[in-house]
Amino acid sequence: MTDETIDDIMDATYCALCKHGYAELTMQDIAAESTKSKGTLHYHFEGKGDLLESFLEYLLDDFEERTETVPGETSVERLHEFLDELLTPSDAESADEFRTAILEIKAQSPYNAAYRERLTEFDRALRDRIATIVADGLESGEFRDDVDPDETADFLVTVFHGAQTRATAVDRSPERTRRYVHEYIDDVLRADGASGGDGVSTNRDHTEAGE
Repeated sequence: MTDETIDDIMDATYCALCKHGYAELTMQDIAAESTKSKGTLHYHFEGKGDLLESFLEYLLDDFEERTETVPGETSVERLHEFLDELLTPSDAESADEFRTAILEIKAQSPYNAAYRERLTEFDRALRDRIATIVADGLESGEFRDDVDPDETADFLVTVFHGAQTRATAVDRSPERTRRYVHEYIDDVLRADGASGGDGVSTNRDHTEAGE
């Protein structure tokens, strides 16, 4: 497949997932969002499961490309910005629908080795990206000496997954979790006197009423 065809099919899969969710999604639904026919989809993919496996891999590649360079002049700023984007993505309009669809796919992972493998790769990529930022901050003296990059990354990824699940399952906005995470970075991780936290352009002063 050409890159153009891949992008078209994956964009269509994203739109169809947001509209229909995992359980009700069909190849025809995806074709309806694409410039390609249902026959073309079946030519390239055995079925919905095969296509969604490729979709998860596509999301992972896109994530790694988008986060290769995290904005910010310091490690503290980069960690704030990275987690800010995770918990409140810039494409917030379809975030709720997409969270629901991904949660449905996650629910299939205990029974689908391919889904589980792709989700494990994404989890590992998240942890590695955060651990690298924290390790850089330790080297520059921005984080406390007793901070462990791997343990910190594991904790923050767990918080992220929990926030996503709660947002979908019980309609709990990730906004409060987002604020707590920023406070955790500044109050627990950041070394005394280190710069880089207060200047980050994140909305960490939301009130309960404003969530």
